[in-house]
Amino acid sequence: MKVLLVNGSPREKGCTYTALSEIKNELERDGVEAEIIHIGNEDIRGCIACGSCGKTGRCVFNDAVNRVGAKLAEADGYIFGSPVYYAGIAGQLKSFMDRLFYVYKASMQYKPAAAVVSARRGGCLSAFDDINRFFTINCMPIVSSQYWNQVHGTKPEDVLKDEEGMQIMRTLGQNMAWLLKCIELGKQNGVSAPVPEPAVRTNFIR
Repeated sequence: MKVLLVNGSPREKGCTYTALSEIKNELERDGVEAEIIHIGNEDIRGCIACGSCGKTGRCVFNDAVNRVGAKLAEADGYIFGSPVYYAGIAGQLKSFMDRLFYVYKASMQYKPAAAVVSARRGGCLSAFDDINRFFTINCMPIVSSQYWNQVHGTKPEDVLKDEEGMQIMRTLGQNMAWLLKCIELGKQNGVSAPVPEPAVRTNFIR
């Protein structure tokens, strides 16, 4: 079993990384492989609705989206982390997730996922919601913790002092490992993921 943790912060080893590292350590203690991928300081374009991905299965912009997209199938769960900017997620992560979920959503469906946010003070819940919306539109079970998945601080040393935040990260790692093991046991006993109906698309213009 493997979990990919995406660091959407421009700072590779900052507060978001500190939170994700705590989760990674807990996953590995539970026997789950974990890998942190940093995309937050890359030049990531927003989607231009060109439709090329529908023909090729890849995004027309050959950046972190295609690189990470190629790794999605090898993972059993995902965690996306972001700092809080203006009560929302980092711009690079938003562009990344917009395109990743549009092109590679089939690789992630029915796999557990979680959001993690890091703030100096406020805006955590709206940023947390920004990330979770991607999961709920793609048939992905959301892994929870004992509180909303957030840490506080202006530098990694501050985050390490956020004892409750660090505990929340460890609980999240434990819960992710537990759910992955439950899903694996289900597969071994003949319980497979649901087969989705053909999508029905409607609008409100009559």
